[in-house]
Amino acid sequence: MFTWADSVDDAHVAATSAALDALPHKIDTIRNYVHGPDAGLSDANADYVVVADFDDAAGYETYRDHTDHQAMIGAQIAGHVSQRMAVQYTIDD
Repeated sequence: MFTWADSVDDAHVAATSAALDALPHKIDTIRNYVHGPDAGLSDANADYVVVADFDDAAGYETYRDHTDHQAMIGAQIAGHVSQRMAVQYTIDD
């Protein structure tokens, strides 16, 4: 989850969404990938969220370190957010 910096406009959010849409086609360890803006139901929420599912920790690590993912972060996220929060969790079968 992240909160955009004040300088971020709708065009940047749209470009970020498009860049995120491209990642599942480039990184084969992604099993499910959804993202989007906050629904605006509570004032204290972050602005945007990404939820990604992987088969295992190694799949996540591949995604985390993948050059296309890192390039997207450098172009769309770094310097454009005022706050970022992340959680990695496992689901027991």
